[in-house]
Amino acid sequence: MVVISKPMLSSRKTRKAAKDKPKLEDTVFEFDEFQRSAMAKKLNWLRAGVLGANDGIVSTAGLVMGIAGAGGDSSAIFIAGVAGLVAGSISMAGGEYTSVSAQRDSELAALDKERKELLEDPERELRELAWFYEQKGLSADTALVVAAELTERDALKAHAEAELGIDSGQQVSPGQAAISSFISFALGSLLPLVAITGPWIDFRIQATIFAVVLSLAITGFVGAKIGGAKSAKAVLRNVVVSALTMGVTYAIGSLVGSVHF
Repeated sequence: MVVISKPMLSSRKTRKAAKDKPKLEDTVFEFDEFQRSAMAKKLNWLRAGVLGANDGIVSTAGLVMGIAGAGGDSSAIFIAGVAGLVAGSISMAGGEYTSVSAQRDSELAALDKERKELLEDPERELRELAWFYEQKGLSADTALVVAAELTERDALKAHAEAELGIDSGQQVSPGQAAISSFISFALGSLLPLVAITGPWIDFRIQATIFAVVLSLAITGFVGAKIGGAKSAKAVLRNVVVSALTMGVTYAIGSLVGSVHF
């Protein structure tokens, strides 16, 4: 019978922990990378969604309020609102797709250039990366060590983040942004459209103003939370813009509606 003493067990545990340490560090690193990647995708989707909803609410509210100010009946207001919803959703999606595609193409071109420079002159690129960290406040020796270790792990990623400010493995998705903008614009447009064409004809203007102000206060709050900004400013900005939009378009509609051609 073999008796294993506590010191022996302790020693084995220590060796096992030391052996597993690199695996644990790799797991944590991979998890952090995944979290950052997932968060970037989520924020991109939410950003496009909030902007699309804001535009849908404000533009459609302005459109239907203008028609209402001109004396249009519920049928005319509804037709104009639906036309604005469809046209605006398509336009918003197309614009978002174009702008995000241009951003993605620019990032990929910059990465290709950086990749080529790393192949042609790796020593010069290493000095550039070290210089970057020197400007961040590290000593020349420490900066060189940091640059060398980052280059050894993933040279393109290190240079892309330091010099270009982009993640080499995470580019924005034009299709995702376009779909998000289309859906959110359409959903945002529905609110003022329903509010102004509902059964409360005698109070449709008041109902629309209330619905639009409340919804924009919510989207402003959500947008601020996503971006980490102060929610009060975002809410106030959204409400003021929407109030001005509805007021101006209603006044212009009333003016134009009084003119006989």
